[in-house]
Amino acid sequence: MPDSVEFRLGLIGDGIGRSSAPRLHEFAGQIVGRTVSYTRFDLDGRTDTTFEETLSARGRDGLAGVNVTHPYKERAARIVPIQDPRVRRIGAINTVLFRDGVPAAGHNTDHSGFVAAYRAQMGDGRPGTVALIGAGGVGRPIAVGLGELGATEIRVYDIDAGRAARLAADLTTADVPVRACASVDEALDGAGGIANATPIGMYRYPGNPVPEAAMGRPRWVFDAVYTPRDTEFTIEAGRRGAEVISGYELFFWQGVHAFRLFTGLDVDRAALRAALDEPVPE
Repeated sequence: MPDSVEFRLGLIGDGIGRSSAPRLHEFAGQIVGRTVSYTRFDLDGRTDTTFEETLSARGRDGLAGVNVTHPYKERAARIVPIQDPRVRRIGAINTVLFRDGVPAAGHNTDHSGFVAAYRAQMGDGRPGTVALIGAGGVGRPIAVGLGELGATEIRVYDIDAGRAARLAADLTTADVPVRACASVDEALDGAGGIANATPIGMYRYPGNPVPEAAMGRPRWVFDAVYTPRDTEFTIEAGRRGAEVISGYELFFWQGVHAFRLFTGLDVDRAALRAALDEPVPE
């Protein structure tokens, strides 16, 4: 592949003005010797277009692919072809590849990224009984990942009880039961691990999705939020002795996996981490 090849990529979502995805993909391109441009398409508050129209337009514009983030991952899975049966089971995608100007393949690197982040920090240790807070486009791939990692039970809570019930019905298996819970407290009761798959804790939605009085002393926690890296939830869990898996690790690994899908190239992960750790110019 000649060095002159350019990859035009993008991100579609709401409130993505502070996303670090452009830095990750553009740095990755520099490391592998390719030109990469990565544009945000923020639909927050827009009334002149829909997600579906925006996705189609990016293909017509000649982009190689886009990432999809909150709150469009499940919508994307309904309109983009998905070859992987596991991703069809998840029912949400975060990576879309275009071919001949149309969305041709949907992937979920949130799933693979979460599994990689968990294994990098926890090794072969199994998750145990896990409280999963949030049953949407991030919660679904995390639930599947927890099952593959050998979770004993997954207890899911969502403010939308119907969404939690659908996740439980869709993703429970003979080996790993998934139970919808009526309250956060019910999900947390005796859980060895806690995973936050909601946007609560990010800069736009400050707070802690887990009531401190009900948190207990989990063995490990994961927060899908990565802006900021340290959230109220992870700080409190760390104080209680939990092993904390930062949402930054999910961001990093899902980005590395998406970059491979977009370009067919593997990036030096140590070099990419070092580049991302450089201060952002004022």
